[in-house]
Amino acid sequence: MPIRNFSIIAHIDHGKSTLADRLLQLTRAVSDRESREQLLDTMDLERERGITIKASAVTVHHVYRGDDYQLNFIDTPGHVDFAYEVSRALTACEGALLVVDATQGVEAQTVANAYLAVENNLELIPVINKIDLPSARPEEVAGEIEQVLGLPAEECMYCSAKTGQGVGELLDEICRKLPPPRPPQTDETRALIFDSRYDDYRGVIVYVRVFDGSLAVGDRIRMMGTGRQYTISELGRYTPAPERLQKLGQAEVGYFVASIRALPDVRVGDTVTGASNPAHEPLPGYREPKQIVFSDFYPASTSDVTGKRGGYDSLRNAIEKLRLNDASFSFDPIHSDALGFGFRCGFLGLLHMEIIQQRLEREGGVQIVQTAPTVSYEIQLTDGTVREIHNPADLPDPALIQAIREPLVMLELICPTEAIGDLMKLCDGRRGVYKTQKFISASRRILEYELPLAEIIYDFHDKLKSITRGYGTMDYEIRGFRPDRLVKVDILVNGVPVEALSLICHRDNAVKRSRTIIKKLKQQIDRHQFEIPLQAAIGSKIICRETIKALRKNVTAKCYGGDVTRKRKLLEKQKAGKKRMKMVGSVNIPQEAFMAVLEMGK
Repeated sequence: MPIRNFSIIAHIDHGKSTLADRLLQLTRAVSDRESREQLLDTMDLERERGITIKASAVTVHHVYRGDDYQLNFIDTPGHVDFAYEVSRALTACEGALLVVDATQGVEAQTVANAYLAVENNLELIPVINKIDLPSARPEEVAGEIEQVLGLPAEECMYCSAKTGQGVGELLDEICRKLPPPRPPQTDETRALIFDSRYDDYRGVIVYVRVFDGSLAVGDRIRMMGTGRQYTISELGRYTPAPERLQKLGQAEVGYFVASIRALPDVRVGDTVTGASNPAHEPLPGYREPKQIVFSDFYPASTSDVTGKRGGYDSLRNAIEKLRLNDASFSFDPIHSDALGFGFRCGFLGLLHMEIIQQRLEREGGVQIVQTAPTVSYEIQLTDGTVREIHNPADLPDPALIQAIREPLVMLELICPTEAIGDLMKLCDGRRGVYKTQKFISASRRILEYELPLAEIIYDFHDKLKSITRGYGTMDYEIRGFRPDRLVKVDILVNGVPVEALSLICHRDNAVKRSRTIIKKLKQQIDRHQFEIPLQAAIGSKIICRETIKALRKNVTAKCYGGDVTRKRKLLEKQKAGKKRMKMVGSVNIPQEAFMAVLEMGK
């Protein structure tokens, strides 16, 4: 039976999941009665937000010129934060459908995903979707694809995933144009793990693409990365309902269960081989994802929502299970005087961080206190060594620091021509360095800038959408580290530094950033029985201050008539009480205060 393995890649909201739904319907994998929108997006968060977060692998069949083709396809996410999911999916394929919206045209992630597919030597089929819309401009978009990506305009396939128009012809084109799987390179079994998830009853479910040999129920297998051995108890694939098999042949995609209980025993990118006749060389795995945004997660209470276990233990278990399902975030235990024990987690971006937090709260049943996100910095010390830090609190003594290096990104903006001036002004205000400008069509341009990552993780995307009226898109790639005039700003509440609120920023922006944070803190922290000074400091120098006035009871309300010294006596007594309370009182800082750092510039 001929096999075709391919992924569906595109910019966010260009119709990947809808096209996947239509492919399932036309190949009779699901009946019209079972069909629904976003069929492969099984997570509640995916359905609520209308985005794909996890790649989904499905096997369907299509008859082309008398042959029954087995099509293994993977529906991938479109957001820049989930590019790692896309790279993993592409490694398991020989081809890809590059979906482009007929109304929006080529956008930032279209370009990024196309280059990713080319790097993996994949055959690309450009698909122009949504041609049924009144504002569709398919011929113009085909010209953009040829102009920007170098794919011939006459090779573009036109379809509407919503109505099904052109999808049948696309299935024939997949069978005709995409290459068959490569022949086996060795007699030993080799299968690549491209995803995994945890099931409370069956343990770890491992998703694999078999490159050489085969896997069968009862086989004794070995993980080449860890050296651990297991026996396969269940094999299967998704069609899209789980379908059990006795054997997975060469070039097929499926899953296996092998009573794997220990969470760290499965690594995405590892090679599965036979225990009795192991392969000598593992398959090329994946480049480890580099986390660029870091935030601290602490349990909101000492017990979870069920009241059975401690909050820290529940959070740790939830993070470990989620880490198995999403290999692109990291975590390390930390301790804070203000918030207790927690974890410093690394993410691929702000949306990734938000999704992880919501999945932990929903799937893990834990309530989380989250600190404001930061990026990683390289600290060059006076003794010549370089240290990487992910938290401003870890910054060493200033006397030992020779330079602080911050991460730089190459930012690619695709925007309408009339917004170029305002966007350049925005990038220049964020310490950006102009690189180049490229032509897409008469009304759209690609603008390239080199910017510090710290300047775009806060509100840059919101401002981009505002300036371009929603038509602008962005993609970025880390280009290394560069030293600059960076300083650590400490936030003091009632004279006590709150490490969770400290930040590293450019010296020229320190006062402005600090003033914004202090004003937000003043709005978020409730008034207490004593006066609370809020200060921002660089070293021992206070650069700005706000004061939260004390709640005061009118102690002289009942004093009517008599000598004025009676009122003074009561006021002095109240003043002494406030002073004593300020010395021993503690300030309650709500979680909203920790996120005040995000509100920069608003």
